[in-house]
Amino acid sequence: MADHRRVFAIALPMMISNIAAPMLGLIDTAIIGHLPEAIYLSAVAVGAMAINFVYLLAIFLRMSTTGVVAHAYGAKDLSQQQRHWNHGLLFALILGVIIIVAAPLVLFVLWSLVDLEAPVKSLTTQYIDIRIWGAPAALINLVVLGVLLGRQQAKTAMFLVIFINLVNVVGDVILIIGLNLHVVGAAYASLIAEWSTAMLGFFLVNRSLCLTLARWPRALWSETLALAGMNSDIFIRSVCLQLCIAMMTGYATYYGAITVAANAVLMQFLVLIALGLDGIAYAVEALIGQAKGQKNQQRIQHWFRLSLFWSFMFALVYSLIFFVFGSGIIRLITNIPEVINTAEIYLPWLIILPLVAHWSYFYDGVFIGLSASKGMRNTMLFSTLCVFFPVWWLSTSLENHGLWLALVCFMAGRGLSQFFWLQRHQEKLFGLPSK
Repeated sequence: MADHRRVFAIALPMMISNIAAPMLGLIDTAIIGHLPEAIYLSAVAVGAMAINFVYLLAIFLRMSTTGVVAHAYGAKDLSQQQRHWNHGLLFALILGVIIIVAAPLVLFVLWSLVDLEAPVKSLTTQYIDIRIWGAPAALINLVVLGVLLGRQQAKTAMFLVIFINLVNVVGDVILIIGLNLHVVGAAYASLIAEWSTAMLGFFLVNRSLCLTLARWPRALWSETLALAGMNSDIFIRSVCLQLCIAMMTGYATYYGAITVAANAVLMQFLVLIALGLDGIAYAVEALIGQAKGQKNQQRIQHWFRLSLFWSFMFALVYSLIFFVFGSGIIRLITNIPEVINTAEIYLPWLIILPLVAHWSYFYDGVFIGLSASKGMRNTMLFSTLCVFFPVWWLSTSLENHGLWLALVCFMAGRGLSQFFWLQRHQEKLFGLPSK
């Protein structure tokens, strides 16, 4: 029972964090949505979408940092944890500056994909021009989260997620409602929240790692290069994943606006799935990473089996909830009859999806814990190029059912390819003979 509690000591705070994290953009949208002019809401929604997508592609900073810090934590090597923290900060600052410099490119790509009226376009540009200055802070926050998860300090990570949202709420109330700054106020509220959280996170991690500016660790070139390789692998993995997810909305436009809306509603079910399965994956990362740092193959296998059990249980509960309450959830998200009826047609895909997808969520945690970034990259490339797109192409006659079939097969392909990759490399990763 003690080990089950250890899993949930990490998983539950991160589940709460998963609920709170999307609130940063939602708070802006909710408060500004009560202003009299709809253009303010449109500008903030599009601007937040663009900024969040850029940050989402940088999620590799969190993942790679969790893996290497968990190994050092398991080995009880504080100096190595300190160096990994330093390396992560360097990447965050450099990439943050690159994102700021690339702001015109971000806007160019956005306006190539989105067609907005001139007033909304102008306000959106203002929002992005302000929010982009928070890029270094946002990426530092990813590294902070990676260090805290690697050290199994999930409660501190949860506190920081709640803190950033509280600061954003206060900023929104003061700047949007109090000072009547509209879109500019929403942007500055998020910017202040990101930088204040980054500074607090910097302080908390330094205190946890017994670090001071006077005793700052030197960066090691070999470790920096190794981390860069991991980051590039996970970046490729993230791009492939986002491409397949984007297809669910992008190609659905060929089947009409109602189908696009229905898919958008059903994609929220994936958000619900991630709340639980990501929490278990975070626990897998930290616990397996610690066991690898201890060079304890038995503990690696123990955490593997125990976490897999909970991953399957969460998936089963999700499927049962969607089977019983799926139609009700759809009606909570939308009240448009045509969208409800269309979404219910494709609801069976969501009922089976958790049982298929939980394997890929679980194995992602395993791969990060083992720092097997090349395996993550290769299995994702295989699942995208050899499963998702071929299945979608062969099932275009099924129209939107074909898209959902491709997504389910994609998730199955990820889980199976990750399983076989681990089987092939288990001698190196687990200290076991290959089959």
